Amino acid sequence: MARFIQILLSCSLIALLTLGQGAYAYDAPELLPAQPTNVIDLGKFLSEFEKNNLDRKLSEFEDKTGWKLRVLTQVDVTPGRAVKNFWGLNDRSIMLVADSRGRNLLNFSVGDAVYDLLPRTFWIELQSRYGNQFFVREQGEHQSIIASLDAIMGCLAQNGCAVVPGLPQEQWILTLMTSIVGGLVFGFAGHPRKEGEIFAWKWALVLTPLWGMLFFAFGIGPVVSRTSDILPIVRNLAGFVGGSIIAYLIPTPSKSVKST
Repeated sequence: MARFIQILLSCSLIALLTLGQGAYAYDAPELLPAQPTNVIDLGKFLSEFEKNNLDRKLSEFEDKTGWKLRVLTQVDVTPGRAVKNFWGLNDRSIMLVADSRGRNLLNFSVGDAVYDLLPRTFWIELQSRYGNQFFVREQGEHQSIIASLDAIMGCLAQNGCAVVPGLPQEQWILTLMTSIVGGLVFGFAGHPRKEGEIFAWKWALVLTPLWGMLFFAFGIGPVVSRTSDILPIVRNLAGFVGGSIIAYLIPTPSKSVKST
């Protein structure tokens, strides 16, 4: 019994010490630099040139637009709440926190006024696009940070964005696939069902909600909302037309039976 009590007391002491260190880590002003800066790179994700260039770029953007952007990188230690007073964060502030300990590198602390121009869905997409492990592994933490800030500043400069600008290749491939599937549905719907009929327009119109959603909502919509480049639209249109022709030329079971 005495042995059990001793173990219990030891575990309690360790837990208290651990919690005490964790609480202290959430507010550690001694980790902050002595000189004012827009970038605190505790995680060492940026080179000295990148850090200085980014610091200057954020200052110029704030002077021009009034929006305050700040960057904090961390791995094992964090200044926590101390950065709020250090930077004077307010409703027109955005703080990017890059922390390699999580599954996603990026986190954002966003002021209330920012949501009028950049909705919550924008931040979710921004985090998933540039903070995921695949992007960080291929491009590096520095590119993840820089690309995210470029997207934010570009959208704020043009008075807001509903989605993150730019069309990644994997996202374009998805839109191309949905365009092709939409074309297949359109082509199958247009199979002649009467003698002498060339194209069954009535059936194609009946199935418009299906192929229209695949082509316009999921094939064209994500492209035009993210880029002004005409090439992805032309490719998706070609995929829709190609899928329609292939589906139209495939003989239906009824035609196969009649032909035999």
